Amino acid sequence: MDIRNIAIIAHVDHGKTTLVDQMLRQAGAFRANQVVAERVMDSNPLERERGITILAKNTSVRWHGTKMNIVDTPGHADFGGEVERILRMVDGVLLVVDAFDGPMPQTRFVLRKALALGRTPIIVVNKIDRPGADPMRVHEEVLDLLIELEANESQLDAPFVYASGRTGVATMDMDTPAVDLVPLFETIVKHVPPPPAELNGAFQMLVSTIDYSPYLGRLAIGRIERGTVKVGDQVALLHLDQTAKATVSRVTKLYGFEGLERVEIPSANAGEIVSLAGLEGVEIGLTLTDPEQQDRLEGIAVEEPTISVDFLVNNSPFAGQDGKFVTSRQILERLQKELEKNVALRVEETDSTDTWTVSGRGELHLTILMETMRREGFEFQVSRPRVILHVGPNGEKQEPYEELAIDVPEEYMGVVIEALGPRKAQMLEMKNPGQGMVRILYKIPARGLFGYRSEFMTSTRGTGIIHHRFLEYGPWAGQLEGRARGVLVSMEAGTIIAFALGNLQDRSTLFVSPGDAVYEGMVVGESARPGDMDVNPTREKKLTNMRSKSADDHITLEPPRVLTLEGALEYIEDDELIEVTPKSIRLRKRKLLASDRKKVSREAKREREA
Repeated sequence: MDIRNIAIIAHVDHGKTTLVDQMLRQAGAFRANQVVAERVMDSNPLERERGITILAKNTSVRWHGTKMNIVDTPGHADFGGEVERILRMVDGVLLVVDAFDGPMPQTRFVLRKALALGRTPIIVVNKIDRPGADPMRVHEEVLDLLIELEANESQLDAPFVYASGRTGVATMDMDTPAVDLVPLFETIVKHVPPPPAELNGAFQMLVSTIDYSPYLGRLAIGRIERGTVKVGDQVALLHLDQTAKATVSRVTKLYGFEGLERVEIPSANAGEIVSLAGLEGVEIGLTLTDPEQQDRLEGIAVEEPTISVDFLVNNSPFAGQDGKFVTSRQILERLQKELEKNVALRVEETDSTDTWTVSGRGELHLTILMETMRREGFEFQVSRPRVILHVGPNGEKQEPYEELAIDVPEEYMGVVIEALGPRKAQMLEMKNPGQGMVRILYKIPARGLFGYRSEFMTSTRGTGIIHHRFLEYGPWAGQLEGRARGVLVSMEAGTIIAFALGNLQDRSTLFVSPGDAVYEGMVVGESARPGDMDVNPTREKKLTNMRSKSADDHITLEPPRVLTLEGALEYIEDDELIEVTPKSIRLRKRKLLASDRKKVSREAKREREA
């Protein structure tokens, strides 16, 4: 069979998944009358809600006798671990670039990975029908990027296709009207090489990703590098520890990919992307081989995490009211299960039996895990994120730096530059293409980005665009300023009363509504000035037999600020925690009693003076 294995890579929101939709439609993967959801590859509920791809997924189309195995990859830098391992099982990449935005930080990241592995790129300049699109400018910017990333001669000769994923058209030349995606299919067949296939050798395959079936257990997915595999064959699983003895298992089921379906097949040859069931202890990066000829393939190198948080068992007064899974054993088992398929995640035990340090690529990477666990019925607490420090070659302290790309209207440029100064950001580049938006490139400590996204959206009235990716480890940037305002902390437990909130809202932003339950030490709002303030949101109006003119004034309350997981993670300080349950997201102090907090404050003051 004539096969092409390709991955679609791009910056977030540049149209990968929409383009895959149209490729499936035009290649006949759907019936003529079949009702298909938009962005059909985004099958996870969180992906559909947020409009982003989180998990890499396999599909395939057939075009004039050629089978194209397509992998749709995430576009957000926090899910780079998904992209890195997928690139190992493909021979070419479609690099999708927005015809208006041009190359963005994640474009550079994924393209560098693809070029380093020697993959053949095809550049798709997408959204050519977007207002303000300038495909020829983007063409030049992509060529500059290829030169900057030291692409070899064949990679520099990459073909350019101009497309609109939404309308399903493509052309090789902007002067030629685009009708359908035939030029794109033809370019893939012509420029992406068939997989290197040794049909006669002993079976060999690298596990690039893992799926799970409640009936079959773990499924190993990857490209067969050599030989043939059939249902019933015995295969050896080579462990990362080279001294450990290989585990031999029997293949109970074998699946190929046809359109969106996983199809059971009796056998598969080298070059095919397949899914195998029945293998005990399979993990990403391990090699599957013939038991008689155990040749190990090079494992998958994934960049280290840069940010960590603490997961704690919920010990608030409301613990166990909402969640089904609340014990330390259940939470630890769930975190360990996540490690099986999330290669960029790390889980470490701490001195406390009910606390674990979970490390990931960024805040979004970690909050997606939290949101998924929350929806599954888990209840837990989370600490403020912190960066993972390294020790430099001369023993100096180093911290992670991010490349920050900002697109902002000219009138808000000053307020953005002013806000990033105290966060120790260094401006690398500023471009004004003359379209009303200025692009500014910064190098900033990862710590400096904590809490900045919400401030940025407020200061630019929601018109700015912000993206960042891990750049490198560099010298410690020094102390950064914390949150400018304090919080309102409840000093009583009970039910929140509108009368009490009416007195508080003049000098604060509230996080709660009348009728909500509250406990002592819970954060109920943000103060208008620095320093925390203990308040009583359960205070009722005293009833007397004296009448006054204002006795029955109607209390008008502003809607409370609704906290998302990302917003809460950006907002909290070191002495606070997020209480995550299936129904609620609450902020609380680590020390619930006011007397305990004052004691800690006095001890910290004495230490500073000493």
